[in-house]
Amino acid sequence: MVATLSQDQAKDQLLLQIGQVAVQSQVPIKTIRYYEELGLLQSSGRTEGKFRLFTPDTIKRITFIKRLQKLGLSLQEIADILEVHDRGLAPCSEIKQQLEDQILEIDLRIAELMTLRGEINELLDDWTPIAKTTTVEICPIIQKKAKLGKS
Repeated sequence: MVATLSQDQAKDQLLLQIGQVAVQSQVPIKTIRYYEELGLLQSSGRTEGKFRLFTPDTIKRITFIKRLQKLGLSLQEIADILEVHDRGLAPCSEIKQQLEDQILEIDLRIAELMTLRGEINELLDDWTPIAKTTTVEICPIIQKKAKLGKS
């Protein structure tokens, strides 16, 4: 159950309206609502005008969420980490495991990109301009390489 508080009660409890949270965290209101919908944030009630209210700690939590997102974690992974924290436990080992997994993913993507880079370089090295095409191919150079690559 979400409590409804008057503007004065909200000020007395140092609660922030969603717009204030958005300004202070530099995150759009829509994103804050989405985080609340996902369970990443929890409002502390609403004003009589139905504005969501949040504790000042919400700013730190949003900053934490955004930092983990920048490190490549999904919102589901972040939710799992926050669940551990909300149970009163330090989620540091979970974060470490997620970041180690992220490194493996990055290494895999780098290898895939290096392979792609090699393929593109090979195409460009063998590039011979074709003035006019008489076939149904759009770009014979690209399509010839694609045919050669098929087994």
